[in-house]
Amino acid sequence: MDSRRWDERYAGTDLLWSAEPNRFLLAEVAGLAPGRALDVACGEGRNSVWLARQGWDVVGVDFSPVAIAKARRLAAHHGVEVTWIVGDVAAGDPPAGAVDPGVGPYLHLPAPAMAEVLARAAARVGEGGTLVVVAHDETNIAEGHGGPQDPAVLYGPDDVVRAIGEGLTIDRADRVRRPVETGGVTVDAVDCLVRARRRPSP
Repeated sequence: MDSRRWDERYAGTDLLWSAEPNRFLLAEVAGLAPGRALDVACGEGRNSVWLARQGWDVVGVDFSPVAIAKARRLAAHHGVEVTWIVGDVAAGDPPAGAVDPGVGPYLHLPAPAMAEVLARAAARVGEGGTLVVVAHDETNIAEGHGGPQDPAVLYGPDDVVRAIGEGLTIDRADRVRRPVETGGVTVDAVDCLVRARRRPSP
């Protein structure tokens, strides 16, 4: 995956994606007490900014400088502070330190690299913390709409659970449907959704 290609995609003045946070993130994070959050592959920052507006101390990481510049503007528009980092999560760039929650919306890499990113993200979750992974599911090509059309970068809930390992308790590992408006018609995309947490020490 080439950061320059994503720079080109993000180069327009408008947001490439919606400014609203991911619907599944809202549902899975609801009720958690604000702490330190890491948004992996944050893009234009919509999830990071929403978390910051809820009182979280947020670090957003993306390898596209253009995306990070737009994320900074979005945060300024909403009057919140987020620590933005231009870095490649596949290379292990995010800063050290425990997080709660860790979120990784729609990050797609070839299977070995994706498994490493998920394992590192799981290891970073602090005691009592949560990891939320949302992605285009591997079945989306045949059964859903949009998203990557390369099976090599798609995965399912079982793949995420396997990569996370045994350090976290799996609260949810599902395929979920997300309504998408296209051409005046509503169709469903199929997403992979996993929520896991590290139990507090007795």
